[in-house]
Amino acid sequence: MMDKQRHLNAICPYFTMFPLNFPLDVLDEYSASLDDGSIVFDPFCGRGTTNFAARLRGFNSVGVDSSSVAVDIARSKIVNVTAKEIVKIAKRILKKNEDVITPTGEFWERAYAPNTLVDICRIRESLLTSCTTPARIALKALMLGALHGPQGINSISYLSNQAPRTYAPKPNYSVRYWKRNNLIAEEVDVLQVIEKRANRYYGTPLPIGYGVIIKGNSCCPTSYRTVGKWNKNNDKKISLIITSPPYYGLTTYIQDQWIRNWFSGGPENIEYSNANQICHSNITLFTEQLRCAWIESALLAENGSILVIRFGAINGRLVSPEHVIRESLFGTEWVINDIRSAGVPPKGRRQMDSFAGNKEKPNAIEEIDVYAVLRK
Repeated sequence: MMDKQRHLNAICPYFTMFPLNFPLDVLDEYSASLDDGSIVFDPFCGRGTTNFAARLRGFNSVGVDSSSVAVDIARSKIVNVTAKEIVKIAKRILKKNEDVITPTGEFWERAYAPNTLVDICRIRESLLTSCTTPARIALKALMLGALHGPQGINSISYLSNQAPRTYAPKPNYSVRYWKRNNLIAEEVDVLQVIEKRANRYYGTPLPIGYGVIIKGNSCCPTSYRTVGKWNKNNDKKISLIITSPPYYGLTTYIQDQWIRNWFSGGPENIEYSNANQICHSNITLFTEQLRCAWIESALLAENGSILVIRFGAINGRLVSPEHVIRESLFGTEWVINDIRSAGVPPKGRRQMDSFAGNKEKPNAIEEIDVYAVLRK
């Protein structure tokens, strides 16, 4: 049962996601110090892995992220809904058969079969108009996960022409690739894909989910004031923070998820923007903004709370992960009490390798887990 309950965490791939076992292990380590009123918080929640781990262990959670795609995925992991309810709302949307505006251009013509694209847009428009119920929140994440991926041999799980499932295919390269390999997008029964995915991700009963995911700048006080209002209204307390901020220099979240960003309300072309993201122009500003996140988090947490940070570095920006985190915590009320090696990320093939070819990549840099305690 537990293995099937974990399926929901994979509802949609996302860039730079840490494994579910990381927050689960931290929760198990500190569960004795938490009570029913404790809140698990992730100020850089991404696709909501920490929030989902908290749900599996029976705790409430709060998450903040600047990416619309990440927020939409994370919200789907704390809603209480059944597969039947998701399929029901999808049927209702598709039965309306109203005219919709579809994206134009050679990329869209080759990425999706005409009727498939119409159904995708019909669901997109409906969810952009209203997406507050658990069934609609879950349906949106299911669609985000199905938008692009490899073509199956025996069954269809994705809606697009041949593509990577984690990274959105770039238009010019994709068109050349599809032409060169004579790949044509097949008509897909969108409802059938939704039903298949709904049964996989929501077909197994889960612990009751409770919490909130907030879209906002994780280093801006305004986002934490929103968390504070929710926290006050629900009379809860933040006791454990488990997070992994963006590694210095990693700024391509929106570009790499541009099709999902479109489905979540963004433009129908790649948006080269880093709006609301942490500053990566120099390491000093980056560290200062991280410090702001830790200071604001401390204001929401109770004395003695634990902060666990997984952090690393990318090859293009060689910095010491430990030095960056130590500097960012300096002058805050968080006191480091342990630093553990998290190992080196596995070399496993990236999803884009099957699409763009497996190129030799430099060795990954060791990640660390930093443990700190709040001393007010």
